[in-house]
Amino acid sequence: MELDQNALPVEDQDARLVALNDALDELKGSDPRKARVVELRYFGGLSMEETASVLKVSQETVKRDWRLARGWLALEVGGTNAAADPG
Repeated sequence: MELDQNALPVEDQDARLVALNDALDELKGSDPRKARVVELRYFGGLSMEETASVLKVSQETVKRDWRLARGWLALEVGGTNAAADPG
């Protein structure tokens, strides 16, 4: 998820971050591994390879989890920015 700090008023930024946090908490309850992939990739800045190593799964599994988690979070947060790949 990419947020342009200057594009949204502070209240909107806060609301989106709270919504993202709530959605991530919900994802943790239903699919902890996908939530962990998001934490490692988005918040931790790990590559696909590094994430796979930490989780002891294949890179393909990480790619699949990352894609599905981003889509799910985008729907939950209500915006397309949540699905943006950080690079």
